Amino acid sequence: MMFRYYSRLTALQVKCKVRHLNLPAVQSQTSPLILSFGAADPVGANGIQADLASFSAMGCHGLSVITTLLISDTTGVEDQQVIDADWVSDQARAVLEDMVVGAFKVGAIGSIENASVIAEIVSDYPDVPLVLDPFTTAMPEPGPDEDEEDLVLAIRELLIPQTTLLLLSAVELSRLAETWREPSTEDLLAVDVMRLIEMGCEYVFVTGTPSDIHDVGNTLFDETGVIRQDMWPRVPGSFCGSGATLAATVAAMLATGLDIPEAVFEAQEFTVASIAHAQRLGMGKLVPDRYFWAREPDLNH
Repeated sequence: MMFRYYSRLTALQVKCKVRHLNLPAVQSQTSPLILSFGAADPVGANGIQADLASFSAMGCHGLSVITTLLISDTTGVEDQQVIDADWVSDQARAVLEDMVVGAFKVGAIGSIENASVIAEIVSDYPDVPLVLDPFTTAMPEPGPDEDEEDLVLAIRELLIPQTTLLLLSAVELSRLAETWREPSTEDLLAVDVMRLIEMGCEYVFVTGTPSDIHDVGNTLFDETGVIRQDMWPRVPGSFCGSGATLAATVAAMLATGLDIPEAVFEAQEFTVASIAHAQRLGMGKLVPDRYFWAREPDLNH
């Protein structure tokens, strides 16, 4: 059933329920909690703000740990200020000592030190699924004190072995693979994925895999090879935040108890719809609308 895991209420139903709401004395039932590590994006297209919107759309409650502050608009990211690793650690430890989370989502990390503290934190919760989406083309280059290749190596060595689902594009996969092999013009996608799984990553979800020019192909792998391959009609336009929407929605689906293949499908379906309803908030790229389902339909169309 399409989109069965996010709000089943139309905007009109929500209004009616609010009018006749009888509040209990104590509300003990909680939504699934997800802890997201990532960048603070003023636009809300990527990073923490995008994650929180996607979690909410799925009926989950998002907890956030800021790893870097961005200066950005809809045309792109101009600069970033990386948060000190001790602050990253203290943000996460404070909420984890108070609440039980159903999933971790790790996005932009910002520094090798941040990669190290995040890896240490998630290692204390081995039964909590981890969705890793650290490579975002919208992010600026690391600062003068950071080497991009060293940061990628830290992610590879510290986080990927603990990852339940690694999400990356085919281009990002090729760049990551160049940390252990020479650049190649051959199609080594499946070989590179298997190398990541040998490192300890449970599933690898590659977007932008070979497909018809009119479609977008995404492929999910585990240790047995390809376990699902989905094709979606290509939505025309230039977007920022589609990958963030996809990764965050997968994390939400896992927190609600779905298994990986079904979570990946549901997340793709929701992301495609969010992109199809994308909004032009500024003069740059379109931003996915994660709340398209809550808006009242235009009866004139």
